[in-house]
Amino acid sequence: MEKGDYFTGFVIWHDIAVQFPTIGNYYNSTLSLALPAEDNRESSQRVEVKFMAKNRYESYKGDVLKYMTGLYLSSNELTGDIPSEIGYLGEIHALNLSNNFLSGSIPRSFSNLKLTESMDLSYNKLNGQIPPELGELSFLAIFNVSYNNLSGTVPNKGQFANFDESNYRGNPYLCGPAVRKNCSSELPPTPATSAEEDESAIDMVAFNWSFAASYVTVILGLLAILLLNSYWRRQWFFSVDAFIDSCFYFLHKYVFHGHRLRQS
Repeated sequence: MEKGDYFTGFVIWHDIAVQFPTIGNYYNSTLSLALPAEDNRESSQRVEVKFMAKNRYESYKGDVLKYMTGLYLSSNELTGDIPSEIGYLGEIHALNLSNNFLSGSIPRSFSNLKLTESMDLSYNKLNGQIPPELGELSFLAIFNVSYNNLSGTVPNKGQFANFDESNYRGNPYLCGPAVRKNCSSELPPTPATSAEEDESAIDMVAFNWSFAASYVTVILGLLAILLLNSYWRRQWFFSVDAFIDSCFYFLHKYVFHGHRLRQS
């Protein structure tokens, strides 16, 4: 399928087996990939898939999946998790799922792609760790997961010992020698940390309410004492009068009197 073609419908594992030729190029197309949780059709069942490309009406029959050596779905609008079944395409030499909206983690089944030489998963929304089992891919010469949301330790065995920081750019929570970041110094936020922050927020709310209740209790206690004890009530009003007189004396002596002196 060339640029400007459109592929519609649901793509499931059996459908993939019959709709791609030996090398599948699907650049800049509109492709929707949805994999049901279960597909109960027998593997021996022959499926026919029809699609139109450049005014050509094509159909494919039979199980050609096992012979496919390349899968290129770059620059589409793929969403959802990467189907783990892709990891069982044993003849794949090149896999390119870059520039899509794929989420979820990298399937551990990708460690079965023993013949894969190139794997590009960059510019998606993948999260979680890079499966350490991928270090067993001895033919992997190109590996790119830049600009995702991956976290954890970057594998450092096998071919991964040859990859540098450019292969992981745009993943701030990755750590390890390849990205020149100590794994103990900077880790992504964990649910426990979020829970602690929520706990702190609740504690502050409780503190504010306790402070307000204590303040109101003290005021009500003073009012009750003044209401029930006439001696303390007289002393209170005497103290208030003395304070007001002191304020008036201060204002008269240092403010009003000084203002008149400056005018004269």
